[in-house]
Amino acid sequence: MAQPWQDVFPAVTTQFHSDGSLDLDLTAAHIQILIDSGIAGLVMLGSLGENNALSREEKLEVIRLAASVSAGRIPVVSGVSEYNSTMGADYVRAAERAGADGFMVMPAMVYHTDRDETIHHYRTIAAASTTPIIIYNNPIGYRVDVTPDVLSELASEEKFVAIKESCGDTRRITDIFNAVGDRYTIFGGVDDLIFEAVSLGAKGWIAGVGLAFPAENQRLWELMKAGNWEEALTLYRWFMPLLHLDVGSKFVQNIKLLLQEVGLGKETVRSPRMVLAGAERERVLGVIRTGLASRPVR
Repeated sequence: MAQPWQDVFPAVTTQFHSDGSLDLDLTAAHIQILIDSGIAGLVMLGSLGENNALSREEKLEVIRLAASVSAGRIPVVSGVSEYNSTMGADYVRAAERAGADGFMVMPAMVYHTDRDETIHHYRTIAAASTTPIIIYNNPIGYRVDVTPDVLSELASEEKFVAIKESCGDTRRITDIFNAVGDRYTIFGGVDDLIFEAVSLGAKGWIAGVGLAFPAENQRLWELMKAGNWEEALTLYRWFMPLLHLDVGSKFVQNIKLLLQEVGLGKETVRSPRMVLAGAERERVLGVIRTGLASRPVR
């Protein structure tokens, strides 16, 4: 299944009204702005999309919305973040009917699988899908490491076309190439390591902070892709304090507050998450406002 997914696939937030219900209108408006910026695909319902805070029907509503706004212009990828493999496979079948063009599959939630269980989980999801799949590796967040050895084992399944690599150690990118060559498209999944990831061979970026700065995000990507490293580095250095907001346990709150500050969303999150408050909020607002004050001329 040849599917050359690459370039910028932002991990879109799920917007909520103040009462916590889905704000589909605001989500749709943001998706359109992102498409207009030149992105290559959409990742809905990833970690940043608060997947596990939504009911199954709400997830399918979000996918139907994204498919409607995209209207076939770019692929709509749904996160798969279920408690077990059977639930994941069932969700994949339903999401395809709702309009998903592919999936980004996380390890099974709650139970932390060993090597063989991880392989079985991913193969079970692939068997249920007729569309391409991005393997999501985030051992910091999910305590399951999809190692180069596991990727070698999964390489025979053609539906696995890419990996979102978020282990936090860019040495892993070279290890993957040494293990499986260019079998998978590697997407950088940690915003404040993207320059390093691209220099080592990543061909895509599942971006977070760029949701609030789509023009600058796309410009940085294009500069790196063209090998214009000096100009890209200047832009990256401006971006870096903001990109740091993509890491840590409260990255969802950070980025949603950022979206609110630039007028592209609201900071509302679902419990048990709570909006930032006190000194923590002021620190993040300071980073945001400093970045806005020195924002490059577009």
